[in-house]
Amino acid sequence: MSAPVIPQTQKAVIFYKNGGPLEYKDVPVPTPKPNEILINIKYSGVCHTDLHAWKGDWPLDTKLPLIGGHEGAGVVVGMGSNVKGWKIGDYAGVKWLNGSCMSCEECELSNESNCPEADLSGYTHDGSFQEYCTADAVQAARIPQGTDLAQVAPLLCAGVTVYKALKSADLAAGQWVAISGACGGLGSLAIQFAKAMGLRVLGIDGGEEKKKMFHELGGEVFLDFRLEKDMEAAIIKATNGGAHGVINVSVSEAAIESSTRYVRSNGTVVLVGLPANAYCKSEVFAQVVKSYKIVGSYVGNRADTREALDFFSRGLVKSPIHIVGLSTLPEIYEKMEKGQIVGRYVVDTTK
Repeated sequence: MSAPVIPQTQKAVIFYKNGGPLEYKDVPVPTPKPNEILINIKYSGVCHTDLHAWKGDWPLDTKLPLIGGHEGAGVVVGMGSNVKGWKIGDYAGVKWLNGSCMSCEECELSNESNCPEADLSGYTHDGSFQEYCTADAVQAARIPQGTDLAQVAPLLCAGVTVYKALKSADLAAGQWVAISGACGGLGSLAIQFAKAMGLRVLGIDGGEEKKKMFHELGGEVFLDFRLEKDMEAAIIKATNGGAHGVINVSVSEAAIESSTRYVRSNGTVVLVGLPANAYCKSEVFAQVVKSYKIVGSYVGNRADTREALDFFSRGLVKSPIHIVGLSTLPEIYEKMEKGQIVGRYVVDTTK
């Protein structure tokens, strides 16, 4: 396939200081480095991490100015001189982990996301809220031809992240997993991966709309945190002893602490959501006597990405998405801040 004509400028949403205006404007199209591919982004999911990057409220500095986004799905239109294994016209995805050194101990152990030199899309590397984006050729996700790029976009971060979290919980088919924040962008995918893995799913969230979505996605027991007077007792009763695993994707410190009390003995509490300046508090006596584990689960590696995309390709996981124009990104951030997101917003970079 002949190389497409690449414009010199493109539309993007960029900010020049943390918490500053989100400007929809023309910016230069980036030139890929020797190890990078250039992707014409068609759609990009919007993640809660994008909100943190804009606010700058994590203990990790963002590059400034910054173009956010790390769930970009598109088509390869260019590549650097050292790139192998890609061709023009391939479908490719931009992930949170844009690149890593591939030579440190963590990279050797396939823990590339823990690499001290990790380059992060939409955080330390301009991300997918633009029409053209660069990505390290080794870490870019390989998307099968013919895939619905809007549908697959959220899988590139939210999907891979919750799939890795479920693996970290080390659960067996038939066991209970509780998902705290069950019907947001991550939770809605976690429900489906858990069902596909043979788990029984209890969801914690608030509102009739979210309850309806939870059951439509195959969840078994939904508990509304706004209505339950004793959430921990309700979970223990519903699961006949407590959840074998808990996936904390909500951004509530109180909910995280609560999960240490309703997890079953020898179960696993998995931390995924990243509320700013939060701590996970666990009573030492209870943790020792119940022998439960608390583990952190970051984004997945290349194998996790491939496996998660395979679930999607086989129709076992779908993205409950709302497609809007890239220019509306400030409005999505506002909804995110207010907790009004159901499912996942995906932006069309052409609008």
